[in-house]
Amino acid sequence: MTEPGAAAAAGFIPSAATGLDGLELAETVIVPACADVDEPTPPGLVQALRSAYARGARIVGLCSGAFALAEAGLLDGRRATTHWMYAERLSRRYPSVQVDPAILYTTGEQVYTSAGTAAGIDLCLELVRRDHGAHVANEVARRLVVAPHRAADQAQFVPVPVPEDDGAAGLGPALEWARAHLDEHITLADLAGRAHISLRTLIRRFQGEYGVTPSQWLRRERLRRAQELLETTSMPVDQVAHTSGYGTAASMRQSFARDLHTSPAAYRQGFRHRTG
Repeated sequence: MTEPGAAAAAGFIPSAATGLDGLELAETVIVPACADVDEPTPPGLVQALRSAYARGARIVGLCSGAFALAEAGLLDGRRATTHWMYAERLSRRYPSVQVDPAILYTTGEQVYTSAGTAAGIDLCLELVRRDHGAHVANEVARRLVVAPHRAADQAQFVPVPVPEDDGAAGLGPALEWARAHLDEHITLADLAGRAHISLRTLIRRFQGEYGVTPSQWLRRERLRRAQELLETTSMPVDQVAHTSGYGTAASMRQSFARDLHTSPAAYRQGFRHRTG
């Protein structure tokens, strides 16, 4: 490809001002979905991706954009994902790639891939969270009216039947209530009562709409609240633990060690280093 503004691959259109030359300075390179995964990836794009990776840029393949990353050899020996419709073709065409179609997105030191459109939003929000913290990612999610975080290892498709219409208004009001009362002891019965549904229906709806159990959802919300408070306030760790619903600092430290592989103090210090 030599003409700035021309499509390097279906769906990938560099800025008319720079063309692929712009990738030489980009810290993050995002390859969006292409219209035809059977169309060969242009050599110019392949070389630009390899060069960007070699100098340390972060490379992201959204949905079928993973094919361009695979063609450039950036997924060799890596776990990667793409839209479930294309997973078999990606695996067959690039056998050295560890294709997992049952996850939302993959993250690595430099290379990231996502499943379909919604999962691409999830991955982009994860990148925003890593760069700017949970508070900013949550604000972006609110503007997009999407969940602020879905873990990478969630199944992208949950084979459960659509819940029957039981007259409930949905889980939204119950979840908003829970987020406003994370410092309290919240039971499944509390959530079911707020949603005006049975415990059985509550669990089924969580699995169908979020791919997690209500307890897992609460755990993740508490973790996000703690992250946001550590990032944006000087609140003592004990108070952060109480406000987030952990009860004790020791309990919060266990959660951070399990889910983030760090401590609350180290998380706060690391974030300040990124933004200071």
